Amino acid sequence: MGIKAGLIASIFFLALSLGAGFSANAQTANDPATQTILAEVSRLMARREYPAALELFDTINQTARQTPEIQLLRASLLNSAGRPAEARAVANGIVSRDPNNIDALLVLAAAAALENKDREQRTFLDRVIKIDPNNLKALSDLGYIALRAQSLRTAAGYFDKVLSIDNDYREAMVGRAIVYRYARDPRNSERLLNRAIRQNPGWAMPLNERARLYKGAGFPEDALKDLDEAKRLDPTSYWVSVDRAGTLIDLNRRQDALEELNRAVTLDPGGFLALVYRAGLRDEFGDYDGAEQDYAMLMRIRPDYYFAAEGLGIIKMRKHDYTAARDAFLAAYRQAPKEYHYALLAAINWMKAGRPGDSKQFLAQVLRTAPRNSVEWQLLRLYHDLAGDGDAVARAAQEQNFDAKSKMLFYLASYYDVRGNTVLASRYFLEVKDMNRRSTIEWKINEMILTDRGINDL
Repeated sequence: MGIKAGLIASIFFLALSLGAGFSANAQTANDPATQTILAEVSRLMARREYPAALELFDTINQTARQTPEIQLLRASLLNSAGRPAEARAVANGIVSRDPNNIDALLVLAAAAALENKDREQRTFLDRVIKIDPNNLKALSDLGYIALRAQSLRTAAGYFDKVLSIDNDYREAMVGRAIVYRYARDPRNSERLLNRAIRQNPGWAMPLNERARLYKGAGFPEDALKDLDEAKRLDPTSYWVSVDRAGTLIDLNRRQDALEELNRAVTLDPGGFLALVYRAGLRDEFGDYDGAEQDYAMLMRIRPDYYFAAEGLGIIKMRKHDYTAARDAFLAAYRQAPKEYHYALLAAINWMKAGRPGDSKQFLAQVLRTAPRNSVEWQLLRLYHDLAGDGDAVARAAQEQNFDAKSKMLFYLASYYDVRGNTVLASRYFLEVKDMNRRSTIEWKINEMILTDRGINDL
């Protein structure tokens, strides 16, 4: 999270630094009109008003607008505005004429970073280093790439080299502080972050990183103070919003956290972590329609995140939409084929949506992969054969592991339920409740079933 934020911040400050350089170029060209426009561009960039800043380029005279300097400033601004394809087109044109143009290579690297293309970004940064071995931005960005790859020693080497050249280079200070935090050296991490905050009082990123350090060390109140200030400095930061929500959850201010997550989703509608947190809170608060929307969105943007399919399946069961619940649990099982409870839950909903034998072919395939002596294999066999419940009951009675025993009782209850024996089903559902294995998905569904049937207190 912080690593990605660091790269985005470096893209933004590249644009600002390029803008300063181009303003000087305009002065050299003795063009006061262009200089005035560029000054306004820089002001709008600092306020992150990118569309307005981009519109100003059309007001620059055509001769100045066609210079590589002005084109690269616009390209860098396009990156800051989240339009890397357009930025790449501009920079590629300049590199084709001037292969050693460092600013153009940095724009191309920044475009690759925005698209999460680490290899491509590294290629452009390596080209910069060959031309200028002490290029601080390229070295710092290579450090962040190494951080994303969890290569802490490599990342530390890049950041240390930058700081040996410029001890106050802020992106490297923060990057090195992140390395210290990952290496469980909070004192040095805090030392660097404190210095970065003192030297850059208007910059949100070191406050955000110090908040992560404090939160991880068990000081959520201190973390929240830093995040409140970071939010004031950069109200458009998705990661500040997500981190603030997570800290509010730690402080058990869950309604405030939900409001913050709503803001985070507004800032980035496809942001994965905010949707994960918000789906869970909406589910917890009983906003099942809202949670359903978030789980469905998570499944679209990250199909491999099978917990979203799990959450959606439970909500569909709650709504008695058993076909949709089956499909959700099947999706979870496809992503996690060793998690056999998803196959069992899919089978239960398959039976509820149609005939008891409809899931037989699917269960036959699953049985081939389950360990034959496992609890899961016996339960899968029970649902496949629609017989043998006596053996499962006997094994459940002998089971010493409470989680496994609770699981067997739940699936026995569900088996009797789909077979129409509601008396036995209710008995076993209540036994599952008494075992109180709250960390399991089966306990959550069991509570939902008991409440739905009005037998929770029997």
